[in-house]
Amino acid sequence: MDTKKSYTVKEATIKLMQFCTYRDRTHKEVEDKLKSMNMIPEAQQQIIMQLMQENFLNEERFAKSFARGKFRIKKWGKKRIINELKLRGISPRNIQTGLKEISENDYLSTFHEISEKKWESIRETSVIKKKKKLADYLQYRGWESHLIFEKANDLATQHD
Repeated sequence: MDTKKSYTVKEATIKLMQFCTYRDRTHKEVEDKLKSMNMIPEAQQQIIMQLMQENFLNEERFAKSFARGKFRIKKWGKKRIINELKLRGISPRNIQTGLKEISENDYLSTFHEISEKKWESIRETSVIKKKKKLADYLQYRGWESHLIFEKANDLATQHD
């Protein structure tokens, strides 16, 4: 026998307001949460509209805080941030708005800082292998190829 709790629209709305207050959420996260609560599609739409009107659900704000946080805390590059936002169903317009939260100066200085730190930590005698390890590390974190290869060549010539 299935004994899943059922919710009224009002109860579900309150629960989702708390869910969205804890941290910014995407529409997809809210939809998944409502589905897991067995809410019918009409109720889901009603709740989502209310959350948007009362600013509990705001994808532009989500994109901005996501981009800022992943850049500052995890030191991700723009490519990784873009891909992660796409995976979460964020619109291209909101992705671009989110990326504007990262200043070009901060972006480049962070890139140079983590590149140099990583270069120093790679214990490899072959410069070619060392450049490859650096490039792989930076690509995984979503930094742009042209920046990576320019920096790898600079570091290799500096440390010859």
